[in-house]
Amino acid sequence: MEKGEKIEVLATGLPASPGAAVGQIVFTAEEAVKQHNSGAYKSVILVRGETTPEDIAGMEVADGILTSRGGMTSHAAVVTRGMGKCCVAGAGDCVVDEANKELRVKGKTFKQGDYISLDGTTGRVIAGRLKTLDAQPNDPDLVKFMSWVDPVRRLHVRANADIPRDAKNAIAFGAEGIGLCRTEHMFFAEDRIEHMRTMILADNEKDRRAALKKLLPMQRADFVGLFKAMGSLPVTIRTIDPPLHEFLPKREDLLVEIQHLEDTKPRSPKLKELRPLLARVEELHEQNPMLGLRGCRLGITFPEITEMQARAIVEAAVAVKAKGGNPHPEIMIPLIGSIEEMRNQAAIVRRVADEVFAEKKTKVDYMVGTMIELPRAALTADQIAEEAEFFSFGTNDLTQTTYGISRDDINNFLPAYLKLGIFKHDPFSTLDQAGVGQLVKMAVAKGRNTRAKLKVGICGEHGGDPESVKFCHKIDLNYVSCSPFRLLTARLAAAQAALEEKLGVQGSSK
Repeated sequence: MEKGEKIEVLATGLPASPGAAVGQIVFTAEEAVKQHNSGAYKSVILVRGETTPEDIAGMEVADGILTSRGGMTSHAAVVTRGMGKCCVAGAGDCVVDEANKELRVKGKTFKQGDYISLDGTTGRVIAGRLKTLDAQPNDPDLVKFMSWVDPVRRLHVRANADIPRDAKNAIAFGAEGIGLCRTEHMFFAEDRIEHMRTMILADNEKDRRAALKKLLPMQRADFVGLFKAMGSLPVTIRTIDPPLHEFLPKREDLLVEIQHLEDTKPRSPKLKELRPLLARVEELHEQNPMLGLRGCRLGITFPEITEMQARAIVEAAVAVKAKGGNPHPEIMIPLIGSIEEMRNQAAIVRRVADEVFAEKKTKVDYMVGTMIELPRAALTADQIAEEAEFFSFGTNDLTQTTYGISRDDINNFLPAYLKLGIFKHDPFSTLDQAGVGQLVKMAVAKGRNTRAKLKVGICGEHGGDPESVKFCHKIDLNYVSCSPFRLLTARLAAAQAALEEKLGVQGSSK
């Protein structure tokens, strides 16, 4: 935003993803796509109470995202940081009325098509249409400065990237690999979500495998693109993590649609589709889905899902190698809490890899590791390292499970905690070194006691926070991973940590 412009700040939320965005308001992902594709709106701001994985298409075309709920590691925050889009999350003063397509704040009402401006660096929501300045990552002075930074640091810096476009951005910002590829984002494309839902709705293994068979070539193509983009750099791919209900329509939306059809078109054939879908949504309903059937628990309950993903990864790596590439996949199992879970999932991955190697008569180097995001995993890391060849700390969930605080709901009380000094920082933005950090430190020591050359990194959003990066250097992690657009910050913080260590400077403790 240009200097000297008079602005009217409507609300202040969390600076979830830096940058600036100016555009016309839309309230649904479908409307964002429609207005973008038609050219009716030159720039779009997607305004939601909170985003869900189903909003991916709209988030892709939006210039910025505003949510009234959610924290620094909410869906909107994490996804937009990966995309390099501006996001203000948890703007509690904003009342988002999606049904009537209204945004109400400070006694003013904004309708679809009205202009607002977002400042993702400070979290400000601003009325009207401000001017913006383009970022200049290739500025010669910046490039020269970073050439002084990199030789100093010991920590490697990777990026969280899910698609080839993000991987290319990561390379441009100096990434030394991908530290986290979230495979579930690949399933929400229009040509895939129906196959994914067919798999979820299936009540037997045969039908699930039939649906997964259709998804296999699509996911394999995704991984081929990632491996090509990253060359010989390592690519850490997490198997599917979120609860299955996230891939289905919301229960409330289905109830409304069914009731409307029963009242207006009781013989509509669509009712025959919607009623079984509602039944399955209700069957999958959980009181606390983030601690329910997700992560490795999905792969253990439905091993065919892990089999399909492992095959897609390994076949993609073999295909890229056959064309002269040198891929290095690292397959990461999420939400492990015990060695038995790790042993179960690692066995499936290694069996499938051996099958592919036998079929293709060639091999690629790969690793199987885990995401440490539960306190029990940290406490038993010495056991888990018997099976896991690398650890990557998912500090978003590890912070959530250690504190017992929902990362999506923290903003309801965070302002009061910060004001009273109970928290000095948002623990989802800057790593809690005294608590969560000690679990990380313990797990590193325990894991390397079992496996001396255990590779250890961090892939939570703390990987782009300077103080957290310095802590990672101090406890001798191999790398940090963050969104592509935070890589410059992470590289600089890693170099500063090395210099502080060399000069004997005492770092701060958070």
